[in-house]
Amino acid sequence: MIRVHDVSMGGRGRRAFLRIGSLGLAGLSLGDLTAARNALAAAGYPVQDRSVVFVFMHGGPSQIETFDPKMDAPAEVRSVTGEVRTAIPGLTYGGTFQRLAKRAHRTAVVRSFVTGDGNHDIKPVVGKNSLGANLGSLYARVAGTNRIPGGMPSNVALFPRAVDAEAQPAEMSFGRFDAPGPLGAAYAPFVPGAGGGMQEDLELRIPRSRLDDRRGLLERFDGFRRAWEGSGVLDGISGFRAQALDAILGGVADAFDLSQEDPRTLARYDTSPLVRPEAIDRKWNNHQNYRDHSQTLGKLLLLARRMCERGCGFVTVTTNFVWDMHADVNNATMAEGMGYVGTPFDHAVAAFLDDVAERGLSDRILLVACGEMGRTPRINEHGGRDHWGRLAPLLLAGGGLRMGQVIGESSRDAGEPAADPVTIDNLTATILHTLLDPGEVRLMDNLPRDLVRLISSGEPIRQLI
Repeated sequence: MIRVHDVSMGGRGRRAFLRIGSLGLAGLSLGDLTAARNALAAAGYPVQDRSVVFVFMHGGPSQIETFDPKMDAPAEVRSVTGEVRTAIPGLTYGGTFQRLAKRAHRTAVVRSFVTGDGNHDIKPVVGKNSLGANLGSLYARVAGTNRIPGGMPSNVALFPRAVDAEAQPAEMSFGRFDAPGPLGAAYAPFVPGAGGGMQEDLELRIPRSRLDDRRGLLERFDGFRRAWEGSGVLDGISGFRAQALDAILGGVADAFDLSQEDPRTLARYDTSPLVRPEAIDRKWNNHQNYRDHSQTLGKLLLLARRMCERGCGFVTVTTNFVWDMHADVNNATMAEGMGYVGTPFDHAVAAFLDDVAERGLSDRILLVACGEMGRTPRINEHGGRDHWGRLAPLLLAGGGLRMGQVIGESSRDAGEPAADPVTIDNLTATILHTLLDPGEVRLMDNLPRDLVRLISSGEPIRQLI
């Protein structure tokens, strides 16, 4: 017998539970999975039919070489990669972002985003503005650890090792991307490729604490499926139950398996040919991070799309510490570094935008891309830019929000906002309001007060609504 245990039901609230209690969700059976989603909607369940992919640009990207090139400023300020015209008349991006420039009408760029300090950390995705938890953990605490139907984890974090066994371990020294904060370990992101405990017998426990690493997960699912198919147990069961069983034994496993993807789509996302590892100057101590970023970012975004398509609500994507372009012993110059880092970013994000648009998912998936800070307005004597907390780049796309615009304005040297400042609080509220209905969240029982307050009281970026 296969049983599915969803440890999150206690957080769904007494009101919703009573209204869907006739389905017996406390001991959810396979045949109930598809019907349960409709019942939850009828019960006023606060989860919107949307997902978020948060691409964290670890190390602090330059606002100037990305989306605010300032080519009329003095030479020591303006973009060292030049500029490129975008699909929006009068708007330019840094010269590395050739593909994103052509898709500017599908994005919103914030030129007045303030992260507050120049510290290396991960504050936009895990920080005081998120109760010390990954933003996806806040979502999972409300939505449950796994999605109905199908059992897909609600909250996933993707690092290079999810798609490349040769990549370095995830960088956690500046903050843990998998932090659940005060919510508890059950709400931490599921991390493919990170290892974990083995499954016991034929009892598939969906919460993260029981999930295996990616390879073991796929092998275990395949074993379950073969055992059931060969036993004849599936013969004669209703189509409704068969669909639910296939969702559990096939859908989740297939979602983590890029070999299931159309080879043309995989090639479209692939960033590995853009920067050959042997071409990366090894004088920079950060050369291995550049290698991992360039070889994996596209595949990570493809994996993120597959997660969202199958019900995951929040996906964190990051490729370690690559945007810290001081031009010192560790990090490349701005010009060289943008070749190693910006070129794959431009390619991967553009591929993602095209893919979700063609699949009709643009309004259902919100892409967010930013780092922990920006870079100094002036190039340093070695050709790099240093830490800067008073202005940083921010890109958003999709999610049913208003695209094709530039929000805010920076000062002449791109050092601080000149109009309409946007804070991490505003970004957090935008994300949570995209995923959740704040009014319904306020009516839920058994949620921490701090979490309810955070979700219901934040002010989203008003120009996007």
